[in-house]
Amino acid sequence: MKDGEAAPESDRAEGAPHPRETAGLFGQARAERELLDAYRAGRLHHAWLIGGLAGTGKATLAWRFARFLLANPDPAAGAVRDAADLRVPPDHPAARQAAAGAPGDVAVLRRGWNDKTGKFFSDIRVDEVRKMSGLFQQASRAGGYRICIIDTAEDLNTNSANALLKLVEEPPSRSLFLMLAHHPAQVMPTLRSRCRKLALDPLGPADAVAALRALGAPWSTIEPATLDEAVRRAGNSVSGTLPYLGGERLSLDGDTARLLARLPEVDWAGLHRLADRIGSDEDDFAVLTGAILDWLHERLRAGSGGARRLAPLAEVWEKVRRSARDTLALNLDKKTFLFSTFADLAQATRAL
Repeated sequence: MKDGEAAPESDRAEGAPHPRETAGLFGQARAERELLDAYRAGRLHHAWLIGGLAGTGKATLAWRFARFLLANPDPAAGAVRDAADLRVPPDHPAARQAAAGAPGDVAVLRRGWNDKTGKFFSDIRVDEVRKMSGLFQQASRAGGYRICIIDTAEDLNTNSANALLKLVEEPPSRSLFLMLAHHPAQVMPTLRSRCRKLALDPLGPADAVAALRALGAPWSTIEPATLDEAVRRAGNSVSGTLPYLGGERLSLDGDTARLLARLPEVDWAGLHRLADRIGSDEDDFAVLTGAILDWLHERLRAGSGGARRLAPLAEVWEKVRRSARDTLALNLDKKTFLFSTFADLAQATRAL
């Protein structure tokens, strides 16, 4: 990073607008209505665990709600009573402040940038929670809620989760914690138990395509057939689709699928070729790990024989998720990750 340059943001997909800059929300009208109804009824819980698959709009919804609260600090006001959704006009001061990344009453907890390694940290550190807690020790600038968005709660380590728990257990008045989680069951149980749960619906293909088009160029100019195929491969995940839309990544996904289909037999020569294709490209690596995790998810979802029989696959799923993140954060060898993962997959599938 150059002097004066802003640090990269771990909650931003490369080349795409940040969720705080994204006005449109697709396919989540039910969840949006639940937040709006709770606010204007005067029963807004102070901590929400917003769960859903990656790329379904959790962060977009959280920022949309934060903007609405900043723009409408009085839940009894007519604008809140008459609102059909959480939309805030883009020229409203709250929307402009959020887009600029400087809404004074909103803090974000996410994996920070490590200047020494030139990578993101692999988890949310306790120092970040302590720094964020300063927001709740001062009065709200707008006279409404002070809001913390945690993206994602699974990234909290034991120390940072416990530090956040202290805030959530005894929240100052008019405090709101919006915790996002791809897999809510992995959030620390004591923290999870303090939250009201809000599960987002999976997106359909039409909503995913519409959300991608709404991001603007270059996503809005992609050929329909190419975009439809990328969305299908990504399981209708908006953020998951982005890595497919460049180079030969759709064919990379197909080659990975063919290697997975041969399990428990491992095509080591094919793995060598796949590793050479990936090189150091992080988007290619995202496509590879996404294909593996999707493959595991489908087998766990469709599997039979009970939890005990499926346990080896579940363990590999968790190991792959953690190892992939550490490989990027610590700049580890991607070929080693690939070979180790397929060895684990082969062992797990032989046990089925």
